[in-house]
This record gives sequence, structure tokens and C-alpha cells, in this order.
Amino acid sequence: MSAPTVAQRTAAGALVEQLAGYGVEYIFGTCGHTNIALLDALGRSPIEFVIARHEQTAAHAADGYARATGKPGVVLMHVGPGMMNAVTGVATAALDSVPLVAISGDIPSYMYGRHPHQEVNLHADADQAAIYRPFVKRAWQVQRVEDLLRFTERAFWTATSGRPGAVLLNVPMDIFSRPLPDTVTVSPLPSSSSRPDLAPADADRIAAQLVGAERPLIYLGGGLGGPTGRQALRELAEHLDIPVAHSLMAKGALPDEHPLVMGMTGFWGLAETNAYARNADLVLAIGTRFAETDASSWDPRFTWSFPPSRLIQIDIDPAEIGRNYPVEIGVVADAGLAVRRILDAVHRRQAPVTARSALREQIHTARSEMFAASAERGRSDQFPLRPERILADVRAALPADAVLVTDVGWNKNGVAQCYPLPAAGRFITPGGASTMGFGPAAALGVQIAQPERVVVALIGDGGMSAQLPALPMAVERGLPVIFLVMNNRAHGTISDLQSSAFGRSYGCDFVDPDGNPYSPDFAALGRACGADGYAVGEPGDLTVALRTAIERRRPAVIDVPMVNEPVPTPGHWNIKDIYQGLFD
Repeated sequence: MSAPTVAQRTAAGALVEQLAGYGVEYIFGTCGHTNIALLDALGRSPIEFVIARHEQTAAHAADGYARATGKPGVVLMHVGPGMMNAVTGVATAALDSVPLVAISGDIPSYMYGRHPHQEVNLHADADQAAIYRPFVKRAWQVQRVEDLLRFTERAFWTATSGRPGAVLLNVPMDIFSRPLPDTVTVSPLPSSSSRPDLAPADADRIAAQLVGAERPLIYLGGGLGGPTGRQALRELAEHLDIPVAHSLMAKGALPDEHPLVMGMTGFWGLAETNAYARNADLVLAIGTRFAETDASSWDPRFTWSFPPSRLIQIDIDPAEIGRNYPVEIGVVADAGLAVRRILDAVHRRQAPVTARSALREQIHTARSEMFAASAERGRSDQFPLRPERILADVRAALPADAVLVTDVGWNKNGVAQCYPLPAAGRFITPGGASTMGFGPAAALGVQIAQPERVVVALIGDGGMSAQLPALPMAVERGLPVIFLVMNNRAHGTISDLQSSAFGRSYGCDFVDPDGNPYSPDFAALGRACGADGYAVGEPGDLTVALRTAIERRRPAVIDVPMVNEPVPTPGHWNIKDIYQGLFD
């Protein structure tokens, strides 16, 4: 292969031009011998490369950026172990319907089958893309330089259209360095596009069902979309005075303090919410896949009972319609557009409904008691701190528009259940994969996307330990992320689950050789990386540390000793049945 002349453009250079034209501002990733030609081209472009010390960190950061902006995140990886390290991060985005474009370098195209350095080849030659196929929407294997730009356009379109998700663009390293023929031009994205809408006749049918229902319920998942859809949903609920329950991923779509918001369903949901859901005569489900924990393992005794309840399901993905429950009306459409159509049809059919005062009072009482009980536990000066005390101090110290990026365990389930999220706040969490290590890295991408907001990675010590590369990355980028480590020296949720099911915890708690509880000094680790570090030694220290960190606007680690106690679980999850040998 002859080297390109000065007058020739390489495929890498053309690809970077194309990405810049698509509005890509940041690419997250790591370097390797298969992608440095692309990095060289990036270095002469307006696109900023955000270097990570681990590919999973890069993928989660790109995911966080995408969730914060609504634009596709882009992650760049190296062949073999590099792209395999990113699997967890890319899969997390895929399962949460986050648009993510993963670009991976690969071995030279003319060395397939010779098993060159780092080729993935035990069952097929140069087949690393097969690792991603179970979870990405599509994987492209570039074979000719002429196809790179066309495949890239397909990758961005696929990641962002329909149900968003992750895609893989796998590029042999020699393709990046090959001259691009003059006949090959940049493939533009569609200049305009529309999303599937709801036909007026179908909107009228749904409106008639809602108006005629005695115990209707709107059930909201994470697929509703932006502020326009949320506003239409709010108007619809208020016009017909219909209560709204939500999944884990939909927390914050309507303000927690709204009088019609019943809160979460399922394993971690309120008993009152589960009871109302179970006895609703009509459920309008919007952008939800009825995940197992949100549906109490689909056991009709606990949350959803279809039939006798009737289900209207709206989703952009036809595969989700009727997947877990029988559907009376299935709508394949953009959720925001569909809700607006239903609202218009309701306006034509029905004047505003007189408030269901008894139901509103029931919701108010249940929600108030739940928040009050959590706040009461949060007043405890017990040390190590109770988790509710940590959440109470966080809620009191943070500005109203702060972003909470959580991991798994108390920091996710406890926040979703009993943290009163301000209307201007944001809650970002890993749902489908429930990935430990998401929080520290995703918070970096969120902070890059929204540099003026306070971003808190609310994480356990297990999650922080899983993503230590996030700390030097925050320092290098000057990102004032606050890493708040709820430190119970264990994989606490699993430790509690094992103790309750088997009578003891083994293999879940961190101990030293003498059997004593062990934890790194995360505050000292933060300082060693160049961040601020705060070790909470008594109950009042946390509030002081939070306020100082917010004021200083520097990367900060707050290490908070916490007792290990379970999140309340009013619903059901059949893993407990399995432990008891009840498999029916």
C-alpha cells in the first residue's frame, strides 16, 4: 500500500470531517496502534478527544454525555482487549436505549486469518464484531475504504432513529490510512426526518377509553422523551385527573411533588402504588418495557394484573408491544407525539374532570408518609451514617438543578424510592443492565455536557472501586464532579440479600487478612489523583464537605462511612422464591 500524497485525503481525515459535520464535539476513548491514524486526524479538527484510562470508563462517559444532551455519544476503541473492555459500557447504553456510536480499530484487512497481534480469532477469523452483536442495534464491518463514510452515516442514523441504541463500526487499521478516492463523498444525514405519529382515529379510541375508565392509571417509562412530551403528559393527567405511576427510569419526568404522581411500582415501589396498579381498570403505558423489578417479576398478585385490567401500550419499538402483557390497543409511535394526539382528542371529547379529591388525598398521604419516614430516619446521628441521613444531607446541600448520577444499590434504589427530586433536578441511573461502575464514569460525560451544573456521582464503595480511572480523568479534564462514596465496606445490597436468604454473608463483604472490615481511603485516593478529598468522620461533616465542594468547583471525593441496611422492598422479586426453592 503506497502512502497517500499531500494532495490526497485519507479515510481517517474524511471520517473526521464527516463526524464534525454531524455535530460531534467530543469523542471518548483510548488509544491503540489500530486507531492512532484517526486520532491524528482528530488532533487537527474541532472535535475534542477525551482520553480515558480504561475503555469501560470511556464508554460510560460517552453514555452520560448522550443522556445529558440527547445527542449520540461516540466512543473510540482499540482492537481486541480494548474493544472488549468497553463491552459493559456499550451494553449499558444499548439496554437503556441511549444513542451511542462505538468505533473500533481492527487488524489490517489483508491479514485476516493469519492471526496477527490481538486478533480475535478462536472461532472465526477477525471476528471481534461478533462480541457486540448480541446487544447493539447493528454492527458494520468495513471491508473497503469506499464504504467507510456510507457505513458511518448508517451507524449514526441507526443509533438515533426509532428506538435509540448503540451501534458498532469496526474498521481495519489500514482503512484509516488509505487514500480515499475522489469519487467518494461525505454521506450526509437526512436533512429532516419525522417520527411515527398516532392517527387521529386511534387517538379518539384511546381518549374514549380514558374518559370512560373508572380507575385509570398512566404508567410512564423512560421512553417519553423531551420536555414537549412531558408537558403533554402532565396536561393529560391533570385534564382527566388520572394518577401517574412510573418506572425506575422515569423518575423526574413529572415532579415528585405533583399531586397525581404515585411514584414507582414494583419491587421498590410503594405498597399503595402497587395496589392501585393491580386494581386499575385501564392502564395507559407509555415508553416502558415493563421491566421485571418494576413489575414484581410479572406476578399478578403484586403489581400488574392484565386481565382484568385493560392495557393500552405506546412504544416506538414494535417488539415491546405485548411482550409481557396482553394489549387491548397497541400503538407503535413516538411517545411524545402520541400523548399530544391523545390530549387533543380528550380536549375535543371531555371537559376537565372534577378532581378526584379522595384519590389525591390518598396519594398525598402515602407519598408524604414515605418521604416523612425517610426524613425521620435521616435525622439520626448514628455513625457510620444511615443511608437516609446521607440522602437527606445531599438533598439539603445541593442546588435545585443538580444532577444525580447513581450506580447500583442504595444510591440508585433509595434515591428512586424516597429522594424528593426537585423539579429542576435530574436523575440518571443504569436501568436495563444495572451496571456497577456506571456512576463515576457517566458523571464525567454529564459534566462535560453541562459544565455549569453541579454533578454528583452518588455511588457505593463497590461502584467507586470499579471505576477508579474516573478520578484522574476528572482531574485531567478539570471536571468538578463530586464523587460521593456511600461506603459500607461491602457489596451491600447483595450482602444483605444473602444474609436474609441464607443466614450469613460470604464473599460479599470487604475484609482484611484478619477478617476486619476493610476499605481504601477514598478521600486520600482522590487527593493522590489531584482532586479534593474529604473523609467524613462524624455526622456533621458531610454537609460541610458537600457545601465546600460545591463552592470550590473542583473534582472532589467525599468518603462517607455508611451502615449496611436494606432498601425497603414493598413489592416482589422472585429471586427470593428461587432461594427458597419455590420455582412455580
